[in-house]
Amino acid sequence: MRMPTLFIPHGGGPCFFMDPAGGPPDPMWRPMQAYLAGLIDSLPARPKAILMVSGHWEADAVTVHVGDGQPMMFDYFGFPEHTYDLQWPAPGAPDVARSAAALIAGAGFDVREEASRGWDHGVFIPMMVAVPGADIPLAQMSLRKDLDPAAHIAIGLALAPLRDEGVLIVGSGMSFHNLRARGPQVTSVADEWDAALTGAVTDPDPAKRAARVTRWEELPHARFAHPEADHLLPLMVALGAAGDDEAVRDYRDHVMGWAVSGYRFG
Repeated sequence: MRMPTLFIPHGGGPCFFMDPAGGPPDPMWRPMQAYLAGLIDSLPARPKAILMVSGHWEADAVTVHVGDGQPMMFDYFGFPEHTYDLQWPAPGAPDVARSAAALIAGAGFDVREEASRGWDHGVFIPMMVAVPGADIPLAQMSLRKDLDPAAHIAIGLALAPLRDEGVLIVGSGMSFHNLRARGPQVTSVADEWDAALTGAVTDPDPAKRAARVTRWEELPHARFAHPEADHLLPLMVALGAAGDDEAVRDYRDHVMGWAVSGYRFG
């Protein structure tokens, strides 16, 4: 059964796991946690594997992780000590990673493999919520360091056949990501950006959708919302892999004054 593709928010650092006793997160993060916790049950079937693109991994060429199980990369700073002991011991999916690499290469893109990098928090933090049993294999894929929107949409399109093999393609980032802009004074600007981004992402014409999202920098407050594009580019991969499938916003809330959205294709 064909899997949809997703662009999900992964929160801020280990935001869902700040209580050493395992209690619920700060109320601000609970709607996002509930959204992530319901992802797998919302799918047409349980995925055979997940292919995830995180905003925390860039490489000169698209790179896939072909390791079979890997350590956590605690690439966040200044959080409570216990958050550096978190674990999500799901198996890797080297077969899916190599299939992804072959599809990307077949589309004319340079692609590489590596087997030693651990999962960054853009992977293991949302997956600890979405797949708490750590029982779905996962392969991670990098962004390309140039962060070219059209190229990442095309890379996503090349990956689309994996959806028919039971692979869930997930872009993990944040639809708003300006760490210096926080508080209620940001909300009106963030809302305008979010409305414009959502209008582009959910355009019913797939060709127009891709064109509008490619030109994301022309949207209102674009570079305020994303001074750097790394947390937005996973959206491009999910959108490309969707092909002509319908797009919907299936999550929206406010955190730190930001409007944050998640999108589903198919």
